[in-house]
Amino acid sequence: MAKQIDNSEEVNEQHFPNVEKSLRPNGPNDRKVGKIPYMFMWVGDGVNMGNMTLGASIVVAGVATLNIFQTLLAAFIAILIISTVFAFNDRMGYKNGVPYVIQLRMSFGMKGTIISSLLRGVPAVIWYGIQSWIGGSALNEIMIILTNGAFDNIAICFVLLTLVQIVLSWYGFHSIKWIETVASFVIMISMVYVFTILVTSYGDELMANWVQIEGTWGLPFFGYIMVFLGNYAAIFLNASDYSRELETGISDKKRGFMYFTPIFISYGFILLVGAMTASVTGVTNPPTALAMVIDNSYVTLGVSAFIVLATIATNMVANIIPPTYVISLITKARYKVAVTITGLLAMGAFPWMLVQENNSQGLDLFIKIYSAFLGPIVAILLVDYFLMRKQKLDVADLYKEDGPFAGYNFSALLAMLIGAAFAFINVDLAWVIGFVVASIVYPLLSKYAFKGSRFKEDTIFEEK
Repeated sequence: MAKQIDNSEEVNEQHFPNVEKSLRPNGPNDRKVGKIPYMFMWVGDGVNMGNMTLGASIVVAGVATLNIFQTLLAAFIAILIISTVFAFNDRMGYKNGVPYVIQLRMSFGMKGTIISSLLRGVPAVIWYGIQSWIGGSALNEIMIILTNGAFDNIAICFVLLTLVQIVLSWYGFHSIKWIETVASFVIMISMVYVFTILVTSYGDELMANWVQIEGTWGLPFFGYIMVFLGNYAAIFLNASDYSRELETGISDKKRGFMYFTPIFISYGFILLVGAMTASVTGVTNPPTALAMVIDNSYVTLGVSAFIVLATIATNMVANIIPPTYVISLITKARYKVAVTITGLLAMGAFPWMLVQENNSQGLDLFIKIYSAFLGPIVAILLVDYFLMRKQKLDVADLYKEDGPFAGYNFSALLAMLIGAAFAFINVDLAWVIGFVVASIVYPLLSKYAFKGSRFKEDTIFEEK
């Protein structure tokens, strides 16, 4: 019979003495994030310059691929899917307190988790680098203004900002909750200011380059839905990492609302501003484009400062925790060592290659490629937990080296590869194709293949 353990700190120490503390199940006393801070966390995550770059990516050679209505609809559909998947996939972490890399063991096995967790960790490291490069660009704008042009070196600012984030990361997930709240307020106010300038001063350019163009309702439209969705595909995949920090007693519907509202407000608005800024400047690097739009050095200084702040807040939420847990899982490294390695890897990820002006589609392609694997993984997790296990699980078994989740679950690994293979048939729709295929293939393989597999135990396919 599946059961839940009492995961208080004392019991955790008793049950998991050899497990890194950050990977143990969170008990009620470990959950220190309330409803409002949790929502502001997602606002803070949404108002980052990486998302603004995605909005700018619809502009090619100064002209938008989608018009304003197509852009808004694509964003709305993507955000609706994002919030729905979040609300389902956060359930295991919220109920049992386990992080994503431990959740993976349920479906992929303890050894198979190494493969599937890297497919989440690697994109997070690269996004860490991308966000830090954009933040470094903003920091460079600040230095240009303060030194009256005597200093101009984005690379140095990028390295400096990454080192600062490494140090901040040493103090854990809760160390910058105040940054999340402050950043979400200030960046949104700043973006409203930018939006106002764009509408009042660049109305003709916006009408000609974006609003009045024909755009397309064909494959590129659905491709951008996948791009906007794929940007969050990595984040909602490890939803357990966030929900395990949230206070207890919140229903599934309320948690769904706590995702949809802040993501819709922040992510949707930032995508909009990004598309508008690129339409009038032809530049896809947000700090550079904003400096062109805002012809006031003092305002540019303030906006750039809060871009730096938002970079730190976003990375702490979305891009540092997942690879840190993966590194801790694989190397047994302590938390501080793991976050340091994560930051150093982000510096070596060549993020500037994905945000160059002559490679504006590079970021889109990167997202679509890793989405081909992340769609199948989230499908497998949801089918396994909700359909096959009916949300019943003995959490302690997930930590036993010789327990029922030891080794590889070949049904899950094969379903992931099949889903990804089909996704690459049309990379523009990679996430949804991989998700649908894997959600069909995985239960079929679990039922009919690999007779005697221990991963059938305590599922609806258990062999009597």
